[in-house]
Amino acid sequence: MTEPPRAPLHARQTNERTPMSDQDRRIWEAVHSHLRAEHPTLCRHWFDEIEPLGVRAGAFAIRVSSSIRRDYLVRSCLDALNDGLRTVTGQLMAMRVLAPEDRWEGENTPRQNAGTAGSPDTAQPESPRKPAAHIASERERLGGPDALPINPDYSFDNFVQGPNNRLAHAAALAVADNPGHAYNPLFIHGGVGLGKTHLLQAICLSLLERRPDMRMLYVSCDGFVTRFMSAVQSGKMVEFRHAFRDVDLLVIDDIHFLANRDRTQEEFFHTFNSLYQANKQIVLSSDAAPDEIPDLEARLVSRFNWGLVCKVDKPGYETRVEILKRKARMRGQEIPDEVAAEIARHFESNIRELEGAVTKLQIVASLEKKPVTADLAREALADLMPRARNQAPTIDQIINEVVDYYKIKRTDILGKRKLRSVALPRQVGMYLARETTNSSFEEIGAHFGGRDHTTVMHAVGKIEKLRGESEDIDQALNYLASRLCVTL
Repeated sequence: MTEPPRAPLHARQTNERTPMSDQDRRIWEAVHSHLRAEHPTLCRHWFDEIEPLGVRAGAFAIRVSSSIRRDYLVRSCLDALNDGLRTVTGQLMAMRVLAPEDRWEGENTPRQNAGTAGSPDTAQPESPRKPAAHIASERERLGGPDALPINPDYSFDNFVQGPNNRLAHAAALAVADNPGHAYNPLFIHGGVGLGKTHLLQAICLSLLERRPDMRMLYVSCDGFVTRFMSAVQSGKMVEFRHAFRDVDLLVIDDIHFLANRDRTQEEFFHTFNSLYQANKQIVLSSDAAPDEIPDLEARLVSRFNWGLVCKVDKPGYETRVEILKRKARMRGQEIPDEVAAEIARHFESNIRELEGAVTKLQIVASLEKKPVTADLAREALADLMPRARNQAPTIDQIINEVVDYYKIKRTDILGKRKLRSVALPRQVGMYLARETTNSSFEEIGAHFGGRDHTTVMHAVGKIEKLRGESEDIDQALNYLASRLCVTL
């Protein structure tokens, strides 16, 4: 692609603070344009709010609205920012990222953190006892260098509510409003990639914004286990207990990894008691409910159930559509409704799949310089959604979708029961098999429990008659057709 226009620098590299100039703005706009073209998946909608500060001592500084956003840029975007800056200016310069509390008056002025090219996760030492000034930013309040990073994307504003997660979302909001008293502990469980981590980080982000002096610790269960074993081996249990018990909020992701760890469970039991008795908030996430975590001590199961246990399920179709549009919007791109609908039909397991689809679509659209359309989505995501290639569903797939929609057992639809609650779904399945596959009446009957062809013919005729007359049948057929990626 053509190189972005270079913005020549004038000789302003002094130790005096100068106000933002048009030249600074042009440089940053050119860097931002370079980022959108070369690294589209890194860009976020709030990049438009970044303030350029100018050049000093071989570095170009920008300021963002929060330390969380600064840490995101330093952690995930610094190499791309430096590449853009050097491409735009034609000079070997470094990008420096500052938050509102960081200073830019001069290189000798102490500051809390300013990310630079040479070391994306470190900066100048602030004091002898702190190995890197970055620890003096969010990581100090969030539990030190072992704390998990907070993603600014994972705010409550960016969380899409749906029937699958409404209770968990409401509980997380209540905890953020009244930590230690609303629901303690808050235990959120569900399958992989369904939004548990998003809710945990949204609580942290909300409290960081409203109560910046609050002491927080957000770690994975593996991080807790690793730090515990290291403390035992090094004889530093006092420091370990101080780190985990002298906090106002403890957030642990994937707590189910405590299973089969007797010594660690013992330590966490006492940590839990210490925090709970002091009215300090505890938030936990898990792939399974407390009662379903294998080899977890009964006393921990009991304590996990003391507060509120919430489950998050797979998002429904409408929720998936909104998630796709929200994920794209956060990256500064709008996805047409028909494109979001097309993708949502094929990606239903979890939110990470949806995010991966958005990422790939964005990359393909950027590389090919094409607008985002349904045709482009099918082309770009063909390897991820094989049923999009006009492949007819199998009768087995049809049966699975029908039993899932009607909430009945597979053995019922294939059995001899003639109750309407079973017979009607069976007839719907036979109708779909006849309309969407090349199977004969005999073949369809064989798949549906060995029924003869006249039974299938009757079922097809009955459902055909009900189409347009029964709202329930029309709704069922439309939904099942969308799930099977077919047109009736």
